[in-house]
Amino acid sequence: MKKIGVLLVDDHTVVRQGLRALLKAEEDIEVLGEAENGRQAVMLARKDPPDVVVMDVAMPLMNGLEATRQVLKILPNTKVLVLTSYGDDECVEQLMQAGAAGYLIKQTAANDLLKAIREVQRGNAFFSPAIAKRLRDQCRQAFSS
Repeated sequence: MKKIGVLLVDDHTVVRQGLRALLKAEEDIEVLGEAENGRQAVMLARKDPPDVVVMDVAMPLMNGLEATRQVLKILPNTKVLVLTSYGDDECVEQLMQAGAAGYLIKQTAANDLLKAIREVQRGNAFFSPAIAKRLRDQCRQAFSS
């Protein structure tokens, strides 16, 4: 079985180490590398294309929004899963427009992250429950008006 290749992108070393430890326990997931900013993420993704990039938003040198755009431009088959502490509508909307396949808030349970990685790799979208509810509510409002 081919493992899901994951690139971890977060400017906090402790977050990357925690994510790596979590993913290492999974038989079907392999961490290909880690980046501490968007520029490094684009460089690493180009060198060793991952199936899924777990991307933070607020980072130095290049933020997650711009890094998502650039990664998907050079690697259209790679999926970007946003993992951030920012859950405001504008941030979610910008990253979805940039092509992100999923959006998780860092307060999300660990098993949601594992489920999200597997789902976006299969071509599905995945959102933190709170964001999914807001998106659903917005769709309902759009259809009812």
